[in-house]
Amino acid sequence: MTERWRAVSEAAGLIAPDGRTRPTIFAEMTALARATGAANLGQGFPDEDGPEWIREAAVAAIRGGANQYPPGLGIPELREAIAAHQARHYGLEFDPATEVLVTAGATEGLAAAILALTGPGDEVVTIEPFYDAYAAVIALSGATQVTVPLVPRGGGFALDLAALDAAVGERTRVILVNSPHNPTGTVLTGDELAAIAAAAERSDAVVVTDEVYEHLTFDGAEHTPIATLPGMRARTLTLSSAGKTFSLTGWKIGWMCGPAQLIEAALAVKQYLTYSGGAPFQPAIARALAEGDADVAALRDSLDERREFLIRGLREAGFGLVVPRGTYFVCADASPFLTEEVADGAAFARWLPGAAGVACVPLAAFCREGSEAAAQLASWVRFTFVKDPETLRTAVERLGALQRGAASASA
Repeated sequence: MTERWRAVSEAAGLIAPDGRTRPTIFAEMTALARATGAANLGQGFPDEDGPEWIREAAVAAIRGGANQYPPGLGIPELREAIAAHQARHYGLEFDPATEVLVTAGATEGLAAAILALTGPGDEVVTIEPFYDAYAAVIALSGATQVTVPLVPRGGGFALDLAALDAAVGERTRVILVNSPHNPTGTVLTGDELAAIAAAAERSDAVVVTDEVYEHLTFDGAEHTPIATLPGMRARTLTLSSAGKTFSLTGWKIGWMCGPAQLIEAALAVKQYLTYSGGAPFQPAIARALAEGDADVAALRDSLDERREFLIRGLREAGFGLVVPRGTYFVCADASPFLTEEVADGAAFARWLPGAAGVACVPLAAFCREGSEAAAQLASWVRFTFVKDPETLRTAVERLGALQRGAASASA
């Protein structure tokens, strides 16, 4: 391994200082859950497959011969369905021939966009905490990540607008936005989106927006794509996917919508990543986007019930928490359970599977090491509620026993 590659890989979080591949926090916690038999509320993958009729559409596509390379942009039927989805839900008009790109999940779309638009000397501004792939892709591009924290406020998290103004400057090439936000469940407000739009226009930056949880919002929260704001369609690449919307995360069918010149730039990179993929899944997702609104509504209602159940269980177990308005996740403060031996959220997450039979993820894993956000959230962990009711009941019962044990120990 060359020294340059080692330096880049370490910066991207891909390898440890000893040169070994560094597993993601999700892989680490899932492996720990399996080893201990813990209820896995760490990694956010559904316990249930998506609607049967969508899966059968993929089976029919396989039997019908959709087994070779699809076009690099994606099959026309899917690009047309994506464009129709954006128009129906948000009033955004895209030409499916030139302004829509099918990707191997939203993560590939993110990688293609960042690698296409940035390089050494550039800066990419992200919200912090952030999904771990963001930092890795930015580092691989040679650009520098600059973060703007979400700060606990008013029972939720809010974007630090002063920090946003300070972070965006002449070297900013991309502002990477994630709403509904993983890991906090925050849905950015109109004022927050307007501030981001103003910063992008001031710095002539492109906004890349990760909207994979776009349909999974609660308590009356509404997701607003930043591309709908005045002047923003021309400088925004919108990313989403079928994985979260239809509980088909393993299919890895994502998409990107935006101006033709930005789509062309991303395609120039994407063709050397996967080129294309998911041949039988693409026609199935085209049907899902056109005919699956009722399935999405049913999933959202079911998730809302599970969200409320987990919130109650965490509160009864003694955690402080922030009520999420979107996504799959609840963030909770583990301070009541910390000790000299289990001193922060990371130690708590590694201790919990063996001690109580429940797995979670430390929130600091979504922050830059040593950042102000990492310090503020050092005691926090993330639990997912996208699990079957039995798994959630088991987890809540076990966490309740943990609380009773802590009370007994202090008596």
